[in-house]
Formats: sequence, C-alpha cells, structure tokens
Amino acid sequence: MTMEEKKLNVGAFFQKYTMVIALVAVVAFFALRTGGKTLFPANINNLIAQNGYVFVLASGMLLCILTGGNIDLSVGSVVCFAAAIGAVLMKAGVNMWIAVFAMLGIGLAIGTFQGFWIAKLHVPAFIATLSGMYAFRGFSNVVLGGYQVSISNQTFLDLFGGGANCYVPDVIRQIFGMEAGKPNLTCLAAGILATVIYILMTLRKIHVQKKLGIHQSITGTAITTALISAIIVWLTFKLANHKGIPTVLIWICLVLGIYQYITTKTAIGRHLYAVGGNEKATALSGVKTRNVYWFAYASIGLMAGLAGILTAARARGIDPTYGEGYEMDAIASCFIGGASAYGGIGKVSGMIIGAVLMGVINQGMGILGVDANYQKVVKGIVLLVAVIFDVLSKRQKR
Repeated sequence: MTMEEKKLNVGAFFQKYTMVIALVAVVAFFALRTGGKTLFPANINNLIAQNGYVFVLASGMLLCILTGGNIDLSVGSVVCFAAAIGAVLMKAGVNMWIAVFAMLGIGLAIGTFQGFWIAKLHVPAFIATLSGMYAFRGFSNVVLGGYQVSISNQTFLDLFGGGANCYVPDVIRQIFGMEAGKPNLTCLAAGILATVIYILMTLRKIHVQKKLGIHQSITGTAITTALISAIIVWLTFKLANHKGIPTVLIWICLVLGIYQYITTKTAIGRHLYAVGGNEKATALSGVKTRNVYWFAYASIGLMAGLAGILTAARARGIDPTYGEGYEMDAIASCFIGGASAYGGIGKVSGMIIGAVLMGVINQGMGILGVDANYQKVVKGIVLLVAVIFDVLSKRQKR
C-alpha cells in the first residue's frame, strides 16, 4: 500500500467516525472536569431518562430530514397537546390505556394532517409545521386551562418511566430466591444477551457481503464490533449497579429497532432516501413521492404522541410550557449524527450518537454549573460545526 493510499484510508476513517471520536472526546472531557461524576451509575441512568424524548422524536425527525432536509417544527407543541389530553382524561377517571391510545392517536392524526398539506398541496414543510407549532401550543393552553395537571396513576408512571419503581424487576434473583441487591442480575443478563445478538448479526452481515462479493475491511469491522460490544457491556454493568433497566430504555430501544428496520430493510425506507437524493428521478421511476412525505410526517406525529407519554410520566403531569425546544433537540441530534441538510443521507446509528452527544453536553455542563444561556450557546456551536462539516464534505465530493 502506497503512502497516498494510506492517507486516503486514514482520511476516510476519520470522515466516517468523526462524530464517534467527538463523542468519546466529549465524554472524556466531562469525566475529567467533573471528577468522574458523569460516569456514575445514577447519572448514566438520568442521562437516559432525561433524553428519552430526544431519541424518540429524533427517530421520526430523521425520516422527515431524509426526504430533502425537511423538518417538523411542531413536534414540541404536539408533545404538549397530546400529553395534556392524556393527563386530563386520566384525571377524569378514564382508563389508562384509553388515555395512552388517545395520545398516540392524536399525534398520528396531527402528523397525517400536516403531511396532507405538505404532500398533497406542496405547502413548504417549514410553513406547515410552523403553523402547527403555534396552533397546538395554543390548544394545549386551552385544554389545561393555563395550569398544570398532575398524573397519579401509578401503573402509568411505572410503565413509562415516571417514578422510583420504573425499572424492570430483577427476575433472576426472584426466580432463584436470592435477596434483592446489586448488581441487578437481570440487567447484566440482558446486556450479555444483547452483545451476543449484536455479534451474531455482524457475523451474518459479513457472511452475506462475502457471498455478494462486496469488499469489506475485516479489521475495521472487528474493531468496531469489539468497541460497541464493550460499550454495551459497560453500560449494562453501570445500570446494574444502580437500579437496573429503566422502563424508558425499553421504549427507546423498541423505537430505535423499528426505525432501524424501516430505514434499512423496507421499500418505504429506500424510497425515503431516493426522494431525498433526487425527487424527480424517483417520481419518474414510478414511486409515489406524495405517499413518502405522508408516511414521514405521520411517523413523526406518532413519535410526538409517544414522547408526550414519556414526558408526562417523567414529570408526573403536564403544564402548558412542556415540550418547548423539543423540536430543536431532535433536529440537532439528526444533523450532529450525520444526517445531510440536503436530504438523502442519514442513519439511525448516527442519530443515536448525536442524541447521546447532546445529552452528555447538557448533563456535563449542568454538573459543572454552567449558566443555562451559555449551554445554549455551546449547543448552537456544536450544531453549526456539524452542518458546516456536512456542507464541506459535499463540496469535496463534487
């Protein structure tokens, strides 16, 4: 291998794993500055719980961005509106599951409604969702009467992550009649199982690529697999030494798994990338691009409903200010995670890195006592740098 080829390989490596390297650097920085506090089991648990809505909303937002850099500015208001409806219903004595399905249904209906204007009448997504942002924030105030509504349904709080008992029980200790204590054996077993499944899936992918004659770097794949496996084991060990698996993590993993499948294994996933890459060519190939837009915005609406459930459960209620800025956290997570501002490029795995990076920055600065205004400045700079990197990468390819 020549020196020039080595430089190209090194450059390609850093370009591909820029955000991973940045995440590692940020985690290390805050761990050193806080004396390791950011890596305490309780803080890692809080990081997951506090950013549950970000992972959920960013998953839906990624599909909108794939269609051509489009975004949904209304999701924060929809989160508040859906949660407000659910809280009011539960306060009135309505069955918890009816309230849950009402919140999901409202989110889906709003997403479909906004998707109609965008897909059918070609109203710019920015305008259609900006109007929704104002309208549904107003509806939230009307439903709540301007006051906070509390939620006391303990089953709802525990199931969606809003209480001291919102953790998966240590089933293994219960089965073998062992005393409750740390570490949480069920959490450890789940982590080991997840690691084994991930390794088997990676080996299967290598086998399939080899059969298809696709070139692959065995060394690079092995290093990546080893690192991700180590992270999974380390994370579960940390959680096991706190209270175990928080229920909100189950919802996050479920959403991420579904969206990973949609974007990599389905026809609609391929159509999302195709529309973002070249909408006219995609339409000429026979794809109904209108339905692609409709699907993307119905999806983000449904995720806003779920985020409303998680938000209401964590806060044990809802007030008219909840959800403010949620849309910006979701958008930032996608762009920082490598989604292109022009559409057609972006992965769920990258979005996860972006969401974790934003969460670590928020938590680290909070522990250090950084002023809230400066925290916004830092997040703005991080987002700007990520988008600039995307723009410069596009220029280099041209």
